Amino acid sequence: MLNGENNVIIRKSTLNDLDRLMDIFNEARATIARLGIDQWQNGYPSRDVISDDIEKGCSYSVEIDGKLCGTFVLVDDGEITYDKIYGGHWLTGDENQSYVALHRVAISVANRGSGISTAIIAFAADFARALGLASLRIDTHEGNVVMRRMLEKHGFRLCGTIYLLSKDARVAYEKLLT
Repeated sequence: MLNGENNVIIRKSTLNDLDRLMDIFNEARATIARLGIDQWQNGYPSRDVISDDIEKGCSYSVEIDGKLCGTFVLVDDGEITYDKIYGGHWLTGDENQSYVALHRVAISVANRGSGISTAIIAFAADFARALGLASLRIDTHEGNVVMRRMLEKHGFRLCGTIYLLSKDARVAYEKLLT
């Protein structure tokens, strides 16, 4: 995908991107740590997790003027941790599996505020629509106010709480694509 306004290119990540992606995740970890929360600390996402995402073909890289400056993962075959939601309901219904899950969104510090999040959300929405899916879903730590503000700015609605396989709670959002 090319967004002419910002010269943003979104493409599948390759193993050649791995070192730069890890740099971006390290920057994101530091930002999250400054918020005083434990999300993405203790080495997550690891090099192995990111490498696995790349090999599965679900990792995407974002470039501006040829410089890799962001990344995200799209999952279109369901997310087990989204099967149960507490304290609310998914907009498309709790039993609905017609969504794309957006995970591991990270943008380099130097490129934050440059429209990359808008390009990522637009790309994910187009991806989901092309598959005939009804929505985007995403989760984040309750204290990750930067991510929560970005999601709300882009039309995501808070739906409730989900629990990761680790049993950690995350606030869950959904954006309808109709």
